[in-house]
Amino acid sequence: MLDDGGLRILELAGKGYCCSQVMIQLALDEMGRENPDLIRAASGLCMGFGDCSGPCGVYLGAAAVLGLYTGKGTDMEEADHKLPLMQETLHDWFTEATAQYGGIACRDILGGDCGQPDQVKCGGLLSAASEQVRRILLNNGVDPAEGREEG
Repeated sequence: MLDDGGLRILELAGKGYCCSQVMIQLALDEMGRENPDLIRAASGLCMGFGDCSGPCGVYLGAAAVLGLYTGKGTDMEEADHKLPLMQETLHDWFTEATAQYGGIACRDILGGDCGQPDQVKCGGLLSAASEQVRRILLNNGVDPAEGREEG
């Protein structure tokens, strides 16, 4: 049985959003925000930069979410000094989570079949990565429901 997060992932995927977009939309949902521009921008990260040769969109989206919460977004703010450590933690986790596929590239995870995401593999990674990002944020004193000031 799917939890609310799993159902939301299925809903977004069913509406045609790619893995990167889903990761970011889940974070926006948690903050109670909408940002269609950001979701559109995330489409540039889909399917390992479009040809499956780049890193998985789940990983790219998860990294973008860490930046959404802790990166520099205005002239007057600075990135959280913990961001590099959070990125390293995410990378280590994702590398381990995808080791069974032989790498973090989209094509590795999809077994070379770069046309359609695999509902089981990609859905499982989306759900697990969403939880991992949440854990990383909480472990570093960031409330996933808050985010940075809008501006």
